Amino acid sequence: QVQLVESGGGLVQAGGSLRLSCAASGGRFSDYAMGWFRQAPGKEREFVAAINWNGGDTGYADSVKGRFTISRDNAKKAVYLQMNSLKPEDTAVYYCAARPRGGIRTEAADFGSWGQGTQVTVSS
Repeated sequence: QVQLVESGGGLVQAGGSLRLSCAASGGRFSDYAMGWFRQAPGKEREFVAAINWNGGDTGYADSVKGRFTISRDNAKKAVYLQMNSLKPEDTAVYYCAARPRGGIRTEAADFGSWGQGTQVTVSS
């Protein structure tokens, strides 16, 4: 099973940008579709973006479409989330997740491996 470690979170002003990274180890990375989810205080974990095994297919939550971009580098065993035009409502802990056999999913229950999360705080 793949192990995941997120990085790149931090504090940013509204309108700013951050790039999250997720490094994978163990398992064959190209066997996995990847996703980003987030959880704000007092709220349920929600889908942000997903990418299939080779990067040829991506999906986004409506709330981030046009502002966030998910990408992956199978050679580096990494997935990224470029976040632009950040808003205070984007404040949350962001989690990287993996699911085997490559297709995009948007439900957290479909992902079997999770990172520990990285905090993103957007100030107004």
